[in-house]
Amino acid sequence: MSLSNLKTIFIAIFIGGLTVAIILNPEQSLVASTRGLKIWWEVVFPSLLPFFIVSELLIGFGVVKFIGVLLEPLMRPIFRVPGVGGFVWAMGMASGNPAGAKLTARIRQEKQITSIQAERLVSFTSSSNPLFIFGAVAVGFFGEPSLGFLLASAHYLGNLCVGLTMRFYGGSEKQFERGKKYKLLPSLKLAFKELHVTRINETRPLGKMLGDAVISSIQTLLMIGGFIILFSVFNQILALVHVTAWLAAVFSGLLSLLHLATSLSVPLITGIFEITLGNQLVSKAAADLLDKVMIASFILAFGGLSIQAQVASILAETDIRFQPFFIARILQGIYSSIIAFFLFKPLYLDLKAEHSNSLPVFLMEHSPDWAKDYWEVTIHIGPLITIISLFVYIYLYGKRNVFTKTT
Repeated sequence: MSLSNLKTIFIAIFIGGLTVAIILNPEQSLVASTRGLKIWWEVVFPSLLPFFIVSELLIGFGVVKFIGVLLEPLMRPIFRVPGVGGFVWAMGMASGNPAGAKLTARIRQEKQITSIQAERLVSFTSSSNPLFIFGAVAVGFFGEPSLGFLLASAHYLGNLCVGLTMRFYGGSEKQFERGKKYKLLPSLKLAFKELHVTRINETRPLGKMLGDAVISSIQTLLMIGGFIILFSVFNQILALVHVTAWLAAVFSGLLSLLHLATSLSVPLITGIFEITLGNQLVSKAAADLLDKVMIASFILAFGGLSIQAQVASILAETDIRFQPFFIARILQGIYSSIIAFFLFKPLYLDLKAEHSNSLPVFLMEHSPDWAKDYWEVTIHIGPLITIISLFVYIYLYGKRNVFTKTT
């Protein structure tokens, strides 16, 4: 029997078994899907929508090319990606997953980067946003605002390490680079020229561009919501059929070898599938705080299979391969955990023990209060933003695809 036939049989059995498990456990499946919907409804949608819309407009008006020319002398020698990668990296850190993949796919479709460069770029522009790290994980789950700076530092330094590692991926690109010259210093004149040419070539009026940006962004977010709900149910089903417990027994041996608390095995398995619930379980586990911080850092960096499925769906529309991204997530998980181990004392224990007013404001124990407040505001007004945006989407989509055809 060929490998392709075996794969078909495995997929059929897996999907069939999952369907049967959902039918046999309707109440637990409903609770899990409701939990996933709540995460998307309250936080994910209202947090990502503005970034997606603005980024579409910035690309359309040529601002991204403007930034790309200015950042070319920095991004190309360090990460071996064009200057536009700097914009993607910044937006990815600010808005969180899967914005980095969304923007990388978008500029690849614009032919601003090669497929190899896109695979390098998407590998280190995937990250959790500061709101989630400070507000949800540090304050909401751990109840330790001062942990936010440690987790964020380990997370974003892990991103940097992945970028430096992946610069060696893909071998030489001399054929592509032949005939191209890159200046060592940014050229404001050349950057403005690229901005102007892109704006002139964009024939869509502002209203059409804005409508397209809204429709494209909301369609992506609807897809993201579907994955969040699906993996929330999938995670619950695995726990009900004792697969999670079996995998936890395997991971316990690995954690024991690394001298980490074996009680973190179940939270780690859960976090591999879904980042939010995994970090919540980590915070409640009976283990040393250092162990919990290292596992939480790994889960934040790995992103969970739910987010990776979202990225795979986005990349499927391009020629960007998913495998390098997956490997990079494992690398970032390892990097972030190691960095968290070494920074635990200077960025948490020492800062918490010291109460001198000479400390910088952003390093004080209660520095992430802005994130906590913003997190609470987002949860309260997030559903309102979501429902208004969905009505706008229905109106725009209906106007362009239903009413136009009928008339």
